[in-house]
Amino acid sequence: MEQADQVSNRIWTVPNALSVLRLLGVPVFFWLILAEHDWWALIVLMVSGFTDYLDGKLARALNQMSKLGQVLDPAADRLYILATIVALAIRDIIPVWLVAILIAREVFIACLGPILRTHRLPLPPVSFIGKSATFNLIYAFPLVLLGEQAGVVGDIARPLGWAFVWWGTALYWVAGILYAVQVNQMVAAKKGATPR
Repeated sequence: MEQADQVSNRIWTVPNALSVLRLLGVPVFFWLILAEHDWWALIVLMVSGFTDYLDGKLARALNQMSKLGQVLDPAADRLYILATIVALAIRDIIPVWLVAILIAREVFIACLGPILRTHRLPLPPVSFIGKSATFNLIYAFPLVLLGEQAGVVGDIARPLGWAFVWWGTALYWVAGILYAVQVNQMVAAKKGATPR
């Protein structure tokens, strides 16, 4: 029988280094969009997506899964989404109210943090819906950005990008509500009560 992979307290691991590199790319990516260097911004995002895939693979292959990695990886995803939507709103490519809807979801999740800390509970595992939402949004906004380009590429990317935006936004909120349900269940289980 194989031994289950253990989540460690290690900081200096290859997957964590890749996550830190992804985080360092966020301000570069943000500046590239604002400066309208769209193709370079897309290249940075592609490299980020590859390192995101690679750090997960390496963490499992090298048995280097860590608590820090579990925080850095989703943080990098959220920061890329935030950088993208703010920059696109500044450029008037997406409406400000869409940015507000997505940021409101992050505020909603952040409000659950004190509950977890009060009850000394770990972060709930990321759900499949949450991963799907992040996947949709990470690919949605670059496609929307690509849709601003003239010609066939823009004509194809624009409707695809907006389809990913609406689907991803809906899933993002569904995942947020499910996260709140998980937190409620964890608190109830710790208190020995049935969740409401």
